Amino acid sequence: MKKLVFLLLLAGLCAAGLQAETLKMKDGSLISGSILSQTEYTLNLATSYGNITLNQRDIEQILPDKHRLILKGGTQLVGVILDMDEFNLKLQTDDGATVNVDMPQIVSIEAYDYDRGQKAQQEFVEKKLEQQEQAAQAAAQAQAVAATGAVTAAGGLTFDSDIDQVFDAKKATVVNGQVQTPTAQVQTTAPKLLSEEEAFLKNVKAGNISQQEYAAAAKQDLSAKKTQEKPVAKSTKRVEKNFSKYFSVQVGAMPLDLKAKGELSRGSDNVTLPEEGLDMGGTAIAVSSKFLWRIKESNLWLGPTLFFANIPNNEFAFTSAATDYEIRTSGSILSLGAAANYYLNPNSRFACYLTGALQYEMLSANYNGTYTSPTGLVSFSDSISSNSPSGSVGVGVETWVDDLMVGVEVRQVFAPRQDQLKKSASSNTVIQAQLSWKF
Repeated sequence: MKKLVFLLLLAGLCAAGLQAETLKMKDGSLISGSILSQTEYTLNLATSYGNITLNQRDIEQILPDKHRLILKGGTQLVGVILDMDEFNLKLQTDDGATVNVDMPQIVSIEAYDYDRGQKAQQEFVEKKLEQQEQAAQAAAQAQAVAATGAVTAAGGLTFDSDIDQVFDAKKATVVNGQVQTPTAQVQTTAPKLLSEEEAFLKNVKAGNISQQEYAAAAKQDLSAKKTQEKPVAKSTKRVEKNFSKYFSVQVGAMPLDLKAKGELSRGSDNVTLPEEGLDMGGTAIAVSSKFLWRIKESNLWLGPTLFFANIPNNEFAFTSAATDYEIRTSGSILSLGAAANYYLNPNSRFACYLTGALQYEMLSANYNGTYTSPTGLVSFSDSISSNSPSGSVGVGVETWVDDLMVGVEVRQVFAPRQDQLKKSASSNTVIQAQLSWKF
């Protein structure tokens, strides 16, 4: 008995399945039928009222097959059948719940009617057929584009015929170099065509030509112009007038001739230095910087400068007044002042300039020593100072590297020394590499 009920319901289900798919349109219409074929743009559907072609963009979704179960006692269930055998039927309802129904409880299975009435569906299909007939008549009156070698799209239709039929497209034409839309072409008098001379002067094509011909000619002209035109290289040359400020950092070396003579303090008394003095100099590490402003639009730049150099460490051993001494020295030089740069060829790849500065130098030489007295080993320490005005002159060269400049500067520094250092050289050479910015 159960097998007989199952076979009867299965037969009813198969008959209901002949209803095929139901399409939900974006305007809310529901159309049932069998899908004959479809492309990226169109879908051909066989309905009870005739075959129609639908635009894919007008279809919201293809609804799944639903069925209505009539149970004993008159109860109805609507949903998608997931599985069925001779004992049980599994149904998924609209709210997502899964229901198991015993086969003996099912009286019949019917295809669920998505439609909002046969009349509404019939009106939709008839209207669509009427639109297709009008589009076919318009296509027959237009130029036969398909005969000129149109590309065939998936589904057997040509792209031109597919798009024209579905979207009711109308090709524009080009008149006197201007695109004429279908609306603009509807006028009482035909547009006046340019003569060959007028077209030549306005650099447009005369007469009434097709879109394809106009586009091909325009593309050919553009390709010819690109071939003739040569790209203009972007200039990377820096122009001096575009800058008004200058900042540089310099690092280098200064051979320092520094000699101490006379006496050094050793606490309560002094120690007399050897006649030849103590050579406290050596090669000092020199660091400096400048911040300059350009004077109007001239090649002269002025601004503050800062200079620092170390006095190298030295050790001395000598005998004075029958006493043996060991002395160690070190120190530093700090100068503050104003500097100037005058550029000889500011816009050249390698810009050369003259430089000078007026500064105030503060030199401090520190010393500490030991000697042996009758009471034992004695230590002492003190410093020598020499503060005085100083100046420098020199030359430099720099070049651009990306957005900054690198260069070399050589200066001669003049600074008279005081007190125990007055026998030192008053002139020393400074050689520095520099990194600078103009902005």
